[in-house]
Amino acid sequence: MSVDSQRETHHFQAEINQLLNLVINSLYSHKEIFLRELVSNASDALDKLRFRSVTEPELLGGESALEIHIIPDADKGTLTLEDTGIGMTHDELVKNLGTIAHSGSREFLDMVSQRGQKDVNLIGQFGVGFYSAYLVADHVEVVSRAAGQTQAWRWTSDAKGSFTVEPAERATRGTSITLHLKEDQKDFLGEWRLRELIKQYSDYVSHPIHLEVKKTTGEGAEAKTETKREVINKASALWQRAKSEITDEQYQEFYKHLSHDWEAPLAWTHFRTEGNQVFTGLLFVPKHPPFDLNSQEQRGVRLFVKRVLIMDRCEEMLPQWLRFVRGVVDSDDLPLNVSRELLQDSAVVQGIRKHVTKKTLDMLEKLAKDKPEDYRSFWQSFGAVLKEGLAVDMEYREKIGSLLRYESSREEGLTSLADYVSRMKEGQEAIYYVFGETRKAVVDSPHLEALKKRGYEVLYMTDPVDEWASQGLKDFQGKPLVSAMHADLKLKETDEEKREKEERAKGLGPLAEKMKEVLKEQVREVRASDRLTDSPCCLVVPEGGSHAFVERLLRERGRSVPRAKRILEVNPQHPIIQHLSALQQKEPGSEQLKEWVEMLYDQALLTEGSSVEDPNRFARRMTALMTQLAQGGTQSAPAESNHAAAPTTTSTQAAPTASA
Repeated sequence: MSVDSQRETHHFQAEINQLLNLVINSLYSHKEIFLRELVSNASDALDKLRFRSVTEPELLGGESALEIHIIPDADKGTLTLEDTGIGMTHDELVKNLGTIAHSGSREFLDMVSQRGQKDVNLIGQFGVGFYSAYLVADHVEVVSRAAGQTQAWRWTSDAKGSFTVEPAERATRGTSITLHLKEDQKDFLGEWRLRELIKQYSDYVSHPIHLEVKKTTGEGAEAKTETKREVINKASALWQRAKSEITDEQYQEFYKHLSHDWEAPLAWTHFRTEGNQVFTGLLFVPKHPPFDLNSQEQRGVRLFVKRVLIMDRCEEMLPQWLRFVRGVVDSDDLPLNVSRELLQDSAVVQGIRKHVTKKTLDMLEKLAKDKPEDYRSFWQSFGAVLKEGLAVDMEYREKIGSLLRYESSREEGLTSLADYVSRMKEGQEAIYYVFGETRKAVVDSPHLEALKKRGYEVLYMTDPVDEWASQGLKDFQGKPLVSAMHADLKLKETDEEKREKEERAKGLGPLAEKMKEVLKEQVREVRASDRLTDSPCCLVVPEGGSHAFVERLLRERGRSVPRAKRILEVNPQHPIIQHLSALQQKEPGSEQLKEWVEMLYDQALLTEGSSVEDPNRFARRMTALMTQLAQGGTQSAPAESNHAAAPTTTSTQAAPTASA
């Protein structure tokens, strides 16, 4: 029979016009993905042959090489991918390439699974990767000869509703796919372009990938051009090798290749898990933060499935608060959606993410224990990012808590919460901290006076994220975290101290009422303080409120954040408060008393890290005070130029105002 008489025309078994349009135009976001998909299919074909040849050695037919070849032809405008794999029969060509979303790999895996054999690495699951060829080609030709068969078959289609299958000639087993490239896709014939794509997506496919290249030697009339084939992939995944076989230098070089970082990483972890989920991971912590650390596009690790790159930045593998981690995760059984570009929301994905997160935190704990100086460097670069996890991921708060480092009132440098707890004074019930922009801004805060008097250590929290991180952590090793700036600060007191506190509060009553009247628009309460020993007053944060530093940061970022009313605490034993209390008893309606109260409030704003509402007025008051002192103390309070003159008093009465 003639070849023409054996030629068959088939219609695709689906709503082909709609489905192929979806595959070609919507399924893949980058046209270059076609090369990854076709190489993956070729790798599958080679793996199938290798597996079957164990029990059917005759399938090799004396040809043991398992290879992939890529052949560009600029003159014809074609790109051919060949493999020496299992090949396809006539019926397999019709079924595998003629039925959209039918996967020969999936069918083969099901067969292997029924036999209880699970050691075969196959990539294809959905049977649509082949059609990515039409992203760059307007006509595709497939010639395949099944292992153990002598007859080859040719499949051709322009993806317009039908395909043809006819007998063909092929010297060896395997499959050749020839893409007739569209005019605007001819750049995929360039040697450099093909090398880069293989390096990016398929560098670690376990089979050698040969690229046909042309080399010219000699010059002029002696110039000679030869065609040769070069292996362009490594064909060996570093992360799949035993850790005992890999040197530190090899790990470091791989990291530089992976991240394009010129410095070696601070730490790395290499692991493999087996059981319900089988995957390998190799994760690195950079030495310095990249300039785009907070960019969402740069989050995630590289995801491989059986050594083929699926996603360059897979966000699902690690939480956002570990976005500084670089590395690879290579899964043997990860479920993907049909484009392999988006992960399905499945229990398998969540299981891998959980394990990878735990391994990362374990790596950081080991770094902190074994190399504290390196961990200090890590903390300075990435500590603020890590602390985000306390606000959003309660599952890991204990592990993150053990990794926290803060400056403190005890000593220079950073300290851990565990070290803080080990140094706690007898009777101390909480871990105390103060929040502000810098260490210098909080080290002499009036909020710390009673804590320092008792010898309690105080942590200095100076990152904007600390407000939310401390709320997320709540406690550490059974010790609650308590802000020295919050209204609910409760210090352990003796019975005598309690009685003294009650007496002070009673004596303050009339002045407190007056201060509340003057500041009714600014504060919600005025009360006696048990945290102040040297300062006249301070503002404290009520329950549910935010620290002043956080409010200011939010305003600077364009957020409309009203100033929350604070609680004003005053120190009844301070000379200024005693002076004002006496003035209140003597002249309850004194304008100067109002001036003093407002000035003390402005001072309290400054010490908590806020700005005063009327800086010009505050400056005039300060000028009046300094003028008064320079002239020998002729006024009892800083009067502004347009206000009534203050009552005359002695210089000894004015002296306490200087400490205000």
